[in-house]
Amino acid sequence: MSSTISTPFGFGSTADEVLNGVDLSGRSALVTGGASGIGLETARSLARAGATVTIAVRDVDAGNKAAADIIASTGNDDVRVQELDLTDVRSISAFSRRWNIPLHMLILNAGIMAVPTLERSGQGHELQFATNYLGHFALTMNLYPWLERATGARVVSVSSNAHHFSPVVFDDIDFEQRPYDPWSAYGQSKTADILLAVEITRRWSSAGICANALNPGAIATNLQRYTGEVLTPVEKRKTPQQGAATSVLLAASPLAADAGGRYFEDCNEAPVVSEPEMFGGGVNPWAIDPESAQRLWELSIPLIS
Repeated sequence: MSSTISTPFGFGSTADEVLNGVDLSGRSALVTGGASGIGLETARSLARAGATVTIAVRDVDAGNKAAADIIASTGNDDVRVQELDLTDVRSISAFSRRWNIPLHMLILNAGIMAVPTLERSGQGHELQFATNYLGHFALTMNLYPWLERATGARVVSVSSNAHHFSPVVFDDIDFEQRPYDPWSAYGQSKTADILLAVEITRRWSSAGICANALNPGAIATNLQRYTGEVLTPVEKRKTPQQGAATSVLLAASPLAADAGGRYFEDCNEAPVVSEPEMFGGGVNPWAIDPESAQRLWELSIPLIS
């Protein structure tokens, strides 16, 4: 791998600051979970820079309200809303069939965290793995032709520092044998999100498609619906605009134009850390292991059929 990528931005940078001076006119972006939290601010900043932005959401009413807010605050009226349920392969297929323009920026942002009891998707998969990773995998696979047509498309996979909690447990991904633990399940799904970026880059970079993953930081959003609060110390927390900064950097900044298969936090590539500290940073080796990335991809294909 080439040298570590660093930028002038950091912990306190906002998405708008990262995209200041960047012109995204004529470029399209898709943000899953773009109706609230960092997804909303990611969509807003991309729209403010001139992109055509589509918000993919389960709750279309919430999406329409978010789109109206973005249009009012940015003056860009090319903000669209489409229904998408990442736990339903039929919804993903229907969404993909409706898509009909080159896709320059695919931001895989939607997610759930620490579901307290074992729940499964309609296809029988553990709900966090199904939502955070498998649905995004299916969506990305379906949209490949439009990513290829964009010439230089970027895929952004929103992960978490919680990926340190668990590797992908290939022998029992869906908690059929082992006891269910909310944080292990969340951590596994977030490790899978990083491995997805690694394997997209390996397989598709020759088609001009690269992917990177990121830790947005600790932000008070709907993601905490099961925990009730942000558990991270106050001094390590971010606003939604700060949380969206690394997402837009990877999606649209010239500073990340040469990045692929990497993991970022605070707008810079993160170091590899095999023994992380509580609330520390860095990427675990198991999340960027190329053999695990390939294995997960091959395992996932029949799961979305």
